[in-house]
Amino acid sequence: MTAPRTQAARRSRIADLLLERPIRSQGELRDVLAEEGFAVTQATVSRDLVDLGATKALDTDGQPHYVLRSEVGAEPVADPGRLARTIHELVVSAAHSGPMVVVRTPPGAAQYLASVIDRSGWEAILGTVAGDDTVLIVTAQSTAAPGVVEEILAMAEGRAVGPLGSAPEEEM
Repeated sequence: MTAPRTQAARRSRIADLLLERPIRSQGELRDVLAEEGFAVTQATVSRDLVDLGATKALDTDGQPHYVLRSEVGAEPVADPGRLARTIHELVVSAAHSGPMVVVRTPPGAAQYLASVIDRSGWEAILGTVAGDDTVLIVTAQSTAAPGVVEEILAMAEGRAVGPLGSAPEEEM
């Protein structure tokens, strides 16, 4: 994907990097950004981390690394169970046209669902746009849209799903 070298694009990439792998220092982050074409100073990286709400946390080996505060204590990124549970709870309907999928939710739920889908790592999906009760999903290939709809409907109905998840547990 091509992105402009703007502050918003840089901060978005920083957030993605913090979710993708452990970044242990501002210098390491600066080096990774430089490799991707973002020429930044240490002061800029520091300001970006503060503005993004990044903080340091210990990984499973006891080593410090940067995390987004919104992710501290949250479910892991690309958690297929989270995706399946969220779709099971929120999807009212799903349909496709060309490379686009339209998913309906109850009022107020679309942005949350879009965020879960965006963070799921679902390779067939380029991204989402959300309104109040509608999520527009753009697939990587127009031929992928029918399969995405099928997967979404399977998760919504609590059936076994394809590459991303498993059926949500039934409530007692």
